[in-house]
Amino acid sequence: MSDAGGRRRFEDIVAELEDATARLAAGDLGIEDAVELYERAERLHAEAAERLEQVRARVEKLAPGADGPT
Repeated sequence: MSDAGGRRRFEDIVAELEDATARLAAGDLGIEDAVELYERAERLHAEAAERLEQVRARVEKLAPGADGPT
């Protein structure tokens, strides 16, 4: 599923990352498949971290504080 901007929802990214983690932890993948899945998990982690940073920046703009509107 996508958000209004056409990007995947954060929750969907996390679900895919959790699935990849579980598959890696199961230990039943061949070495090549495991490496590819690990690389995919790294990309998913980076995407999730970027999305969290974007949300944090939006929240900071909305929250009253020293740098935001009062």
